[in-house]
Amino acid sequence: MASGVALDLPQFKGRAGWEFTDISSLDLAAYERLLPVADGGVAPLWELETPPLPDGVIVGSLDDAPSQLGSLISADDDAFVALNEAGPRGGTFVFVPRGVAISEPISLTAVQARAGTLVNQRTLIVLEQGAQAEVWEQFLSGDDECDGVFNVVTELIVGDGAHLRYVCGQGLSERSWIFGAQRASIGRSGALDWVALGFGSAGGHVRMETRLAGEGADARVTGAYATRGRQHIDFDTTQEHAAPHTTSDLAFRGVLQGRSSAVWKGNIIVDPGAQKTDAFQESRNLLISKRAHADAIPGLEIQANDVRCTHAAAVAQVDPEQLFYLRSRGLREDVAKQLVIEGFLSALVERFEAGAVREVLGEALERRLGLILAG
Repeated sequence: MASGVALDLPQFKGRAGWEFTDISSLDLAAYERLLPVADGGVAPLWELETPPLPDGVIVGSLDDAPSQLGSLISADDDAFVALNEAGPRGGTFVFVPRGVAISEPISLTAVQARAGTLVNQRTLIVLEQGAQAEVWEQFLSGDDECDGVFNVVTELIVGDGAHLRYVCGQGLSERSWIFGAQRASIGRSGALDWVALGFGSAGGHVRMETRLAGEGADARVTGAYATRGRQHIDFDTTQEHAAPHTTSDLAFRGVLQGRSSAVWKGNIIVDPGAQKTDAFQESRNLLISKRAHADAIPGLEIQANDVRCTHAAAVAQVDPEQLFYLRSRGLREDVAKQLVIEGFLSALVERFEAGAVREVLGEALERRLGLILAG
């Protein structure tokens, strides 16, 4: 099935945010449009069961979605969003009404079942005032050799005083493309804990944008990626402070093997009047081969005068002194290297309190790291 939207891919060459990802070889016309399925993916990142849900909570199709669909992201954003809107597309609508708290995670899975296909996936999550929920969403391929395009649009609406934890991971085939436009809006005294895992795909570009729209809003964004071969990962993040007394804390870490490459480009924006903003962002990359490459590019756009905004970025090889110390204690080189890498990633896992989240994320990182080190 052909799409009604023709993408002028050359428009992305040199465009802000796309400087490091070459999509000139991508021929979208060669891919059949296919709806995602909910199961059948190889190597899931986690296995969770959605619990019985309280009255009023909706986990359904986009047909159930209200007018909020498209309120944060529209077809005017870029051509890949337009392609998603043109469909066909799969999608999920999650709604938690005012004051309702869900104690167990809601689990969502979208699988690209066949090679040679383009899948459009859309997710809308709405938490009304004072609601609390945790949503885990993963994108998978039907097999390890699935050559396809996975095109994602995600909208997260966190109401006043609401608390959302959103964990989104992709373990797509390392022959596939991924494109994502993900945006969140957080109301007054609301909180968002957003986790992104990038393990699969051959290439692509994912935007993650957080807007702290209400006074006292808080956002915590954590990202991890682990690449090998010739994989290319590209994350473009934004923390926009649009109201006073808002806080954001973003931390990304990546481990790169082989000739793989990664880009993280982050921007903190403080709008006029957003006084008492407290924002932080960091990106750290560990290269475990001499031909791997990473770029970490933080940025600040500050239009208020009473704020605290800081950033940090680093790209480094495995420290030979650390390896020497561990080997002097009788450890083999491969075991010593694994311990160094695990220590590097543990800083991300420790951002979460002890419990299911820390355990599941730790296990997912450990499995991926095992594949990376195995070659």
